Amino acid sequence: MAYIRERSQELTGYQESAPWQPNTDVQCDFVMVYGIDSSMPERVQKFKEKGYVVHLMTGIAWGQYQDYLYGEFDGRNHWDESQMDRKGNYILHGKDVPYMSPSIVFSDYLIKKLKIAVDAGVEAIHMEEPEFWDYGGYSKAFQREYLLHYREPWQEPHSSLDVRYKASKLKAYLYARAIGRVGAALKEYAMVEYGRVLRFYIPTHSLLNYTQWKIMSPEGALIDLPVVDGYIAQVWTGTSRSANVYEGVVKERTFETAFLEYGIMQELVKGTGRRMWFLHDPIEDNPEYTWEDYRYNYLKTAVASLLHPLVSNYEICPWPRRVFDGVFPRKAGLAGGTIPTTNMPGAKAIPPTYATLLNSMVQLFGDMDQTEFSFDGIEGGIGVLMSDSGLFQRSFPDGIVGEEKIDRVEKTLREYTNRMHDGENCSEESKHFMEDVANEPELFTAFLQSGTFPNFFGMVMPLLKHGLPVRPVQLDNIRRFPGYLDDYKTLILSYEYIKPETPDVNNALAEWVKSGGALVYIGDGSDPYHKIDGWWNRAEAGNKEGKTYNNPSEHLFEMMGLPRNLKDGVTTVGNGRVMILNLSPALLCASASKAEEYRSHIKELLSLQGQEWKFTNQLTLRRGPYIISAVMDEGRAFAEEEHTFQGLFADMLENDYKIIEQKSIRQDDNTILFDFSKIEGMQWRVIGCSARILSLEPYEDGTGFTMQMKAADQIKAFVRLRLPKQMVDIKAVDENGADVIVDYSWDQASQTVLLSYTSCNQTITLNGKF
Repeated sequence: MAYIRERSQELTGYQESAPWQPNTDVQCDFVMVYGIDSSMPERVQKFKEKGYVVHLMTGIAWGQYQDYLYGEFDGRNHWDESQMDRKGNYILHGKDVPYMSPSIVFSDYLIKKLKIAVDAGVEAIHMEEPEFWDYGGYSKAFQREYLLHYREPWQEPHSSLDVRYKASKLKAYLYARAIGRVGAALKEYAMVEYGRVLRFYIPTHSLLNYTQWKIMSPEGALIDLPVVDGYIAQVWTGTSRSANVYEGVVKERTFETAFLEYGIMQELVKGTGRRMWFLHDPIEDNPEYTWEDYRYNYLKTAVASLLHPLVSNYEICPWPRRVFDGVFPRKAGLAGGTIPTTNMPGAKAIPPTYATLLNSMVQLFGDMDQTEFSFDGIEGGIGVLMSDSGLFQRSFPDGIVGEEKIDRVEKTLREYTNRMHDGENCSEESKHFMEDVANEPELFTAFLQSGTFPNFFGMVMPLLKHGLPVRPVQLDNIRRFPGYLDDYKTLILSYEYIKPETPDVNNALAEWVKSGGALVYIGDGSDPYHKIDGWWNRAEAGNKEGKTYNNPSEHLFEMMGLPRNLKDGVTTVGNGRVMILNLSPALLCASASKAEEYRSHIKELLSLQGQEWKFTNQLTLRRGPYIISAVMDEGRAFAEEEHTFQGLFADMLENDYKIIEQKSIRQDDNTILFDFSKIEGMQWRVIGCSARILSLEPYEDGTGFTMQMKAADQIKAFVRLRLPKQMVDIKAVDENGADVIVDYSWDQASQTVLLSYTSCNQTITLNGKF
């Protein structure tokens, strides 16, 4: 029965550094005990006793590794392995917690520490956040690695385009090497010592976020590591609220960014058989926001994740103690502004209704393995290509653009973002500034490397905002998996912010187009990184005639039998089409007119491909019995438009799963509905619950049923059940046999009963009579 599942399925889990406690016992499937200190084995054992499948998580780039740094591990001080900026400053995650430039010895240190977790009996190990900052690359350890890897002396990453690109690529490689070494050693140890297959996972931010934040990491490259069994997509309010520019306005767009982040993470497991958990965070690392802000953005990310029906596993919360014991807003302090200090005005504990909602969402996420699903409107098949190579060119070295221009762009965009977040409408000011950016070449170059990542968002936001469910696609996977592009009818590509690592990527794209695909290429050849030492501009690597190309797109066009330089427009190639737009993709986010012109081009191309795109500001997925829908803001043409669902529903974002016959949502709203028309004829079903349903069995004589359930401590728990008959009596007891007061009410239209009680973190046995 839906909602009743074995914990061994590991559909839902959380990470926690604190010991088990009743109010965070949210009844998911597994727990990732965090950290490898001396208390770890005891914490593992306690969670096991409470019925959880237990994993271990720790950081691979940072952690409480002072014994390594100060020489206790091998007698040598290892602070030279801290990431370092060009001024000689350590790059820190907290006091005595640097981001590491991972050496072979550091990997061996982690292996030794993590063997203790294997000894404690954990089922899996998660090494989170392999991160090397773009502005690092100056430490002695990194200089050694550069020399060994490239067989040439290290040079300062800010000295040239080639060195910047090569240094960034090396940073990602070093973490891939560390992951492979640590994972292989621990798997062998678990098998040799215990005859146990240990699973090894990588929790990581999305390629989109790391590119936006300028953090080097082996994203797509993780697919090539056989030790990796899967991933956690670390997407949450903190990543998805990062501002971008759309129609000249810079602001946070949490839902849209989250939708794209989850989308690119899905590509890490496509065709691999590996596992992916989507993460959500009911708050975020910055403690200075209100509970209302946290709830608003949490629901944006949760709904965005559910719009990706091929993933049905979730990390429901990092640090539940921080959520359920937290008081916010609080002034940020140490560790990059993530450690709270003193209370700010209005600080309070979690509202009880939000606590109940979060417990309800835990159980809802466990019912998302639905095989039937469909989008309203256009079905998709439209992708925008990304690549790990985009990480390597997110910043320019010295001499490309002046520091004054960079500072002006970053400061101005940050100012407008903060003002917009605080409720001030400075859209017109933002638009005027973007006019200046678009018309001043050096300012525009500074904008390209800004945190708003305009080349990517310029191509996707005008489409997504008008209801096109565009999905990021991993360019590098074209080489890994035959038929990788078969699900796509239309692809959008620009080599102005990514580069194909090998020419066969272009060959595969050309064949895909000739077979009937539609490719939109956007670019003007202005990216300075076209000039790096790449395969496209090496005579010996071009072909037998020694051809070279100014940029990779020229080679792509030639592979399609076209001239190297094409004018704007649509060209037929075999059974497919190519649309050319000769401009920097970042310009597409600079003004409403550019966005509108771009949309019209894409609409025209989709029409030629037999797809009708009806502009709308909503995305709706029907996933099994659930309707998941989000309405986006900023749509001038849709300002007064409501999206209405009619039928018989339970509102899954109401704590009592309110039964309704109509649901209307407007701009900037979202909903999750249970559609009773999908369970016609079904007499028994859990519709929604904030307590975990352990069992539900009808009496043999048909006069009633017995049910067991358990919820976290100190919440008002609700359960809505579809039953064959109306209940007339109920009795509930706790583990000690004491009576528990359970309120109930019957809804005739849905044939459901609503149960509610105050939880004390005990298993409740309930008997109901018809």
